[in-house]
Amino acid sequence: MVQPAEKILMPVSPEITFSRISESEREGIIDLFNDYIEHSFAAYPEQKVPYEFFSLFLEACRDYPSVVARLPDGNVAGFGMLRAHNPMPAFRHTAEITYFIRPDLTGKGLGSKMLALLEDEGKRQGITTILSSISSLNEGSIRFHAGHGFTECGRFKKVGEKKGRVFDTIWMQKDI
Repeated sequence: MVQPAEKILMPVSPEITFSRISESEREGIIDLFNDYIEHSFAAYPEQKVPYEFFSLFLEACRDYPSVVARLPDGNVAGFGMLRAHNPMPAFRHTAEITYFIRPDLTGKGLGSKMLALLEDEGKRQGITTILSSISSLNEGSIRFHAGHGFTECGRFKKVGEKKGRVFDTIWMQKDI
């Protein structure tokens, strides 16, 4: 059983602002995503993606809530989005979540704030269930989700490989 996340000790800075993802964040978001590609198992690609990849993010969240967190200097502190789990109408109330936060800003409540914003807007749009696909090698994300009401609902064993390491994908679910 996954243990809940520890209590957050440092609050989100009031100077951090939140808005919907837009074209103006292309470089900041892709730079952050590429950092996770290179230094973690949180992002699944094995090689850095070009800035043009941002168009896929924009398209994925076009009809769904998204959020970008900006520092006072305008730099991207994190981003997140809901997107279709399945394009069939039968799944219109279910969304998948994706978010990434600058590593130096984790553990300060930013992920909790972004999750709350996405959940609130998702509810307004009729989303009732959020799913998250997480690498079994990403223990921090598993703890975060468990600590925020997600439960493991499935696991695909040994389906991924990155940096020579085989991993499971853990599916976690939360009803909102």
